Amino acid sequence: MPVLTDAPVPPGRPSLAGLVEGMFDFAAAPLLLLDPKTDQIAEANPAACTLLGYDRALLRQMKISALHAGQVPELVVFTQAVIAKGSYWTRSLSPRHAAGKELHLEYAGSLVPRPDDGPMILITITDLKERERRAVDAAADDYMRGGIPAWKRVERVFRDIERENQLILGAAGEGIYGVNAEGKTTFVNPAAERMLGWSADELVGHDIHSIVHHTHHDGRHYPHEDCPIYAAFRDGAVHKIDNEVFWRKDGSKVWVEYTSTPIRDRNLVVGAVVVFRDVSQRREADEKLRSALAEVDQLREKLQQENAYLQEEIRIETNPRGIIGRSDAIQNVLRQVSLVAPTSASVLITGESGTGKELIARAIHEASGRHDRPLIRVNCAAIPHELFESEFFGHVRGAFTGALRDRVGRFELADGGTLFLDEVGEIPLELQGKLLRVLQEGNFERVGEERTRTVDVRVIAATNRDLRQEVQRGRFREDLYFRLNVFPIQSASLRERREDIPLLAQHFLMSESKALNSDLRLSEADVRKLSRYDWPGNVRELQNVIERAAILAQNGRLRLDLPEPHSSATSESRKGEARPVILTDGELRARERANIAAALKACNNKVSGAGGAAELLAMKPTTLASRIKALGLG
Repeated sequence: MPVLTDAPVPPGRPSLAGLVEGMFDFAAAPLLLLDPKTDQIAEANPAACTLLGYDRALLRQMKISALHAGQVPELVVFTQAVIAKGSYWTRSLSPRHAAGKELHLEYAGSLVPRPDDGPMILITITDLKERERRAVDAAADDYMRGGIPAWKRVERVFRDIERENQLILGAAGEGIYGVNAEGKTTFVNPAAERMLGWSADELVGHDIHSIVHHTHHDGRHYPHEDCPIYAAFRDGAVHKIDNEVFWRKDGSKVWVEYTSTPIRDRNLVVGAVVVFRDVSQRREADEKLRSALAEVDQLREKLQQENAYLQEEIRIETNPRGIIGRSDAIQNVLRQVSLVAPTSASVLITGESGTGKELIARAIHEASGRHDRPLIRVNCAAIPHELFESEFFGHVRGAFTGALRDRVGRFELADGGTLFLDEVGEIPLELQGKLLRVLQEGNFERVGEERTRTVDVRVIAATNRDLRQEVQRGRFREDLYFRLNVFPIQSASLRERREDIPLLAQHFLMSESKALNSDLRLSEADVRKLSRYDWPGNVRELQNVIERAAILAQNGRLRLDLPEPHSSATSESRKGEARPVILTDGELRARERANIAAALKACNNKVSGAGGAAELLAMKPTTLASRIKALGLG
């Protein structure tokens, strides 16, 4: 017999050291060697290439994050856990297969120390579907090894059942039959013979599914593997079904409800007993009842529509981007979205609060080539002054008091996608230069870190301020303004697109009706009332009014609570004055300032929360806070 010796290795045969070095390639399990520092796949064995569908050389050139597109947060959590604990596993990651095939995998990561360039991570990949197939094959193999004795025990079980329970089976009013683990019929009681028209001799020993259960009620084929009756002796569970058909010998169908219960012999499932009853008459009665109820619903619907807006439902017109409206203003916005979306140009969306600037930003992102990457939203008005840089660029542990761990900034999260800067006019002046650098060069550093990071981010900004005036007042950098304002889009106010008010109102009302489980409709009078109002809060105010009206609705009628027109305007209307009152920009700001000051006084200077000025004015607390600051009320 062979023994270990110190003899030299014959030429052409690998040494033990060579074999150890080559075990990575010979491993049956898919393996990936990752360098988290450079976001690079350092090595992949042939098994991994086969599983992922990539050439080995191509995998070596890929970034880890590119292989896991759309899963950067989960990838960061996994790699950090492996580095912190030495080993870690997860099923939340699913790499992108070269052919687009869906993969269900388990990653087991191990830390591989390196003295010079930092640790690497060795990932062992398990194909969960393949593991499940192996488990099924192993169970089948164990079952087959039972051999003839197991089959004989099965036959004895059914003979005992038939002998001991023959009287019970004959007296039962329900149909009863048994099947073994092959799906062959072992016994049939007289009630089953009467209901199905088949005799016991014609069924016993045959595959009963192909005889009485082969087709759905609509004629579609019913495969063996989908049959709940057979599932009982595969998974060992009881299966109850109440809406299927069995087929009689004459070709007619009978609606049945049945229970398939597994039979066990020494903890081994060897077949199933099926108890069924004919429910055709009950189903026919249910169908008649449903038909009568549907007719009642149709009559009620007709009566309601007679008093609804213009005696018909308002047809909601929604373009593929989710923006509702058919006015010229909206169509112009959609044309601009279609033009700029395929490009990488920065977009500045301006307009009053509540006009749907974020919706326009989402439409641009979804129509762009970056739609499969995230759209990251940052509300600049809600970030504390001292945390702006950390929020945008992230920080490392210990960078400042309270920085207990590394944090990824919004620019990194949006890498490859789109960053939406809402209320961009609120960014502090001292941070605007760093923001400009990222827009121009794509480079930044985390707070407390010297390493320069590179990102590919498209920026869409939005503001309700006049940034030109902010530039003139020294509150906003001119170069940043021009960088953001490559493609400006003006979001129209609701009073400039009054023909869209019925569409928007009906859209919001449908949502509220579904949430409240009620059936509410707009009347013609409701639409006239909504269309006359000037909507200083725009679409957001309209949504709030509809929500409040739905909550207060009684007997299916809305209760619209709108502020009365200004007294001076009302008196002008009574005098028959056709020309509206036109205010200068200064007068408008003065009126807005007085209105907000009055709201703050009425709420004891409480801005947000229940009973606050923001609720009274029907606007976001962050928007109100920015207006208070801009108007010098804070």
